[in-house]
Amino acid sequence: MNRRTSRWGRIRPVPATALLVAVAAAALVAARLPGPTDPGPAPAAPALAGATLDGGRFDLAALRGQVVLVNVFASWCGPCRDELPLLAETGRQWSSRGLRVVGLNLRDGPDAVRPLLAQSRAAELTVVPDPDGARSVEWGVRGVPETFLVDRDGRIVAHRPGVVTRQWLDEHLSALLAAP
Repeated sequence: MNRRTSRWGRIRPVPATALLVAVAAAALVAARLPGPTDPGPAPAAPALAGATLDGGRFDLAALRGQVVLVNVFASWCGPCRDELPLLAETGRQWSSRGLRVVGLNLRDGPDAVRPLLAQSRAAELTVVPDPDGARSVEWGVRGVPETFLVDRDGRIVAHRPGVVTRQWLDEHLSALLAAP
């Protein structure tokens, strides 16, 4: 055998042992990390309180015990305009089981939002204005529309960037609203 073959043809015991120890340690660490079947506890919803579009007061913390769907929208967003009727209908359909639908209105004024709500047959929605976007940033919003589902304990249990569908709403709400 030439020198080159014998040099690479043998496995040295010390580096091989070190490699096996490193792989075993990585496997143990990976086994302890939450995976797709164990996502860990749901994060608490950020605070959301303030004056509403209709002059009332809203405080998410006061709604513990109810399921709250928070939809971040803007009048200048076409997809937001498209999903508002579905959100209003969903609120009417599930309200008797403890659902509350709340709109967090991003960078609009009341003169832009009120006509949109009326056109969308969504005038009964509670809307909290977010004129500078600070509340949306606290919620981690990256674009509109975005929808967050908050369970009865105040934890975000579902998040949907983009337009919600009836199927997504029914899937998530039926499980949360099955039991009081």
